[in-house]
Amino acid sequence: MMRPLQHRIFRLILTTIAATASLAVSPSASTTLVASPEIPGAPQSAPIALVGGTIHPVSGPAIEGGTLLFDDGRIVSVGRDIEIPEGAERIDISGRHVYPALFDADSNIGLTEISAVRATNDESETGRINPNVRAQVAFNPDSELIPVTRSNGVLLSLTAPGGGLISGRSAVMMLDGWTWEDMTLRGDVGMHVNWPRMSPLVDWESPQSADEQARNRDRALDELRTALADARAYHQARRASPERHDEDVRWEAMQRVLEGEMPLIVSADDLQQIQSAVAFAQQEKVKLIILGGYDAPLCAELLKSNNVPIIVGGTYRLPMRRDDPYDTPFTVPERLRAAGITYCIAGAGRFGASNARNLPYHAAMAAAFGLPHDEALKAITLYPAQILGVADRVGSLEEGKDATLIVTDGDPLETPTQVLDAYVQGRRVDLSDRHKRLWKKYEEKYRRQRENDQ
Repeated sequence: MMRPLQHRIFRLILTTIAATASLAVSPSASTTLVASPEIPGAPQSAPIALVGGTIHPVSGPAIEGGTLLFDDGRIVSVGRDIEIPEGAERIDISGRHVYPALFDADSNIGLTEISAVRATNDESETGRINPNVRAQVAFNPDSELIPVTRSNGVLLSLTAPGGGLISGRSAVMMLDGWTWEDMTLRGDVGMHVNWPRMSPLVDWESPQSADEQARNRDRALDELRTALADARAYHQARRASPERHDEDVRWEAMQRVLEGEMPLIVSADDLQQIQSAVAFAQQEKVKLIILGGYDAPLCAELLKSNNVPIIVGGTYRLPMRRDDPYDTPFTVPERLRAAGITYCIAGAGRFGASNARNLPYHAAMAAAFGLPHDEALKAITLYPAQILGVADRVGSLEEGKDATLIVTDGDPLETPTQVLDAYVQGRRVDLSDRHKRLWKKYEEKYRRQRENDQ
């Protein structure tokens, strides 16, 4: 991650590349620096009432012919026969549906733009132990991927750093705003760790021998234990005599983890990885969330007894092993639900920020393979909010929560459904994006061609 001045320079470079869609710019070329043209929504100036549609609170049954009233960015009331105050903007949404904003619980959106262009990737820091990294300060509000993502109803994202062993701290970001400060719903949500593979991968293509892989695994686990031990020793020393010990930003960042306030969000798919991570969290007395969780149903009792939530790392993926049933990735959410394990579904982390817009279809795939439809919807709205500690603000349509919601013409889990309106804390969001602009451009191209052919 970069310091503020460096990051501002990075943003200028990024927006230049995104606007020109070029991989190289001549030093002598005259270049205009252009950000994405969508303007963030203006703060709500009067109460707004969405009237006559079907309200889906998610935390309760759908309300047909309902009204949702929000003011000053917060939901005032939800239901039927609601009194609408004088001066409120009344919007007829008959035949439409209102849902809470979709929430991607694992993403690098805002940290990367064009994966092939190194200057636009700010997802990881050099080195292996970087607990001081904060994703929100590197978040690029002008990313072209943000408008594309929110056009499909995804207005909230856990943006997380990657790379190294301890990658840094993630943040829940709202996908509308002028600056990263505007867009941060909650910073420092979790400390991300890439758990080492426990069993050597024996493959003729593997660049390392089994012994080398085992040594690297042991080294990584030792580094993790040492990092937590050093952080504890640092805090004890600072409490005893702060004037004698200089501040270390790495170990300062670990304090909330050691106090049990911030969880370790551990990337682990394999059964042995998950079991090892749970044992480590027990020994170190820290909170744990598993990200990925392909094999999580195989150790359901362990996870349930230790109250370990799972962020399922997408359903659009191949089986992890040759002898796994073809539908294993699709059935993970339902098997977790049936086992009574707290879970949610993420989508973009595995495939990159450019595919964050496909989040609802990961949930739809799980629904097609056994997960009840209402559970699939909760898995990308309410459940990520609960797991990540922001359910008092977002995740469902309830009085007092943020008016962060979408208006659609159908079920958001179905691909033909269009998002017609969106609000982030009561601000009406511009739903135009680069994809739509290009669609209009080429629609006009072929219209002219047809005219010329006639």
